[in-house]
Amino acid sequence: MQTNIKNKTLSDLAKLLSENKSEIIYQNKIDLSGSNKLDPTLTDRLKVDEKKVDAMIASINEVINLNDPEGELLHHYNHPNGMRVENRSVPFGRILIIYESRPDVTIEAAINAFKAGNKIYLKGGKESKNTNVFLAKLWEQALQMNNLPSDIVTYLDIDREETQRLLKDNHLRLDLIIPRGGEELINYIRQNTSVPLIISGRGNNFVYVHTDADFSMAQNIIINGKSRLSVCNAIDKVLFNINTDNLKQKVQQVLSKAIKMNLDVYGDGDLFKSFEAIKPMEDQLMYEQEFLSPKILFGFVDTIENAIETINKYSGGHSAVIVTEDEIVAEKFQNEVDCAAVYHNASSRFTDGGQFGFGAEIAISTQKLHFRGPVGLAQLVTNKWFITGNGQIRK
Repeated sequence: MQTNIKNKTLSDLAKLLSENKSEIIYQNKIDLSGSNKLDPTLTDRLKVDEKKVDAMIASINEVINLNDPEGELLHHYNHPNGMRVENRSVPFGRILIIYESRPDVTIEAAINAFKAGNKIYLKGGKESKNTNVFLAKLWEQALQMNNLPSDIVTYLDIDREETQRLLKDNHLRLDLIIPRGGEELINYIRQNTSVPLIISGRGNNFVYVHTDADFSMAQNIIINGKSRLSVCNAIDKVLFNINTDNLKQKVQQVLSKAIKMNLDVYGDGDLFKSFEAIKPMEDQLMYEQEFLSPKILFGFVDTIENAIETINKYSGGHSAVIVTEDEIVAEKFQNEVDCAAVYHNASSRFTDGGQFGFGAEIAISTQKLHFRGPVGLAQLVTNKWFITGNGQIRK
């Protein structure tokens, strides 16, 4: 498919979203009316308002302006026998995106897979069915307006049993599955299919505050990390270096801000017992948990090495932050912490495809193959070798 046809289809989709904004929000209200039994974080992800529709449109426009990776020449070699050897990027093929609660995935994830030349199957949760089905109809209209097969983007309105059968039998001949959801969903898919996965794993992200940190900066980074509770780039743990001067007063500064945000602050260490507003850590398992809630855990380390060791032991491999003025310490941290995105003096909330210049993302991969970190347009291709000769045979 030519790039201009892809971009025209995306442009038409953006117009349809704009023209149908009120209907999208209406369909979402139907979904929200049945969400009273959902976890509050899932309800937050489910909600679509005018701002979210505008964000979908903005993502489409950004993807239109990105280079099309399909067919890009990655390597070429002129063989001594006269053959031309080329390696080019090609689409994965058939991609299934399974997601919970977030109707914006129907647009923002699919536009990347579409422009990279793939055929997309979407399977959203039943809690967002009305919104997803309506958005899928807009996809169908945009494809038809450009004389493209409507099944390039297919919404699978199937039940749990049919989904299980698809994962096991792969009767759609899927080349890749991208699960977007909690650990329970991801682990279930991993255990029940032989199709390769790109795992958008859990967060459980850490901030380490070094001895020389600007505490005003640290405070802002920590609080910004809890500005949204339901996102995978939120901060759950803060490690303070116990050798910091006037540490108690500095912790109080951060604590005061956290209390104003109505956060439940837990502490691991004797120093925290002197703070009335800090609850004792429930158990060591708290270090492993992704909270997705107004919880935050404060802990202590005595060296940069211990901070790195703790993060590598407990984090989800998503994002980690160091606050320090020492560039050598920061470089050590960024090199040795085993996360997809590692920050020096900046908020983890920037781990997002749009913030990294991708326009939109399909997932944030916490695995190392085939790609790590925000997965956008350029990562939704694989490669293929093209060899042209005139009768050469190998002797």
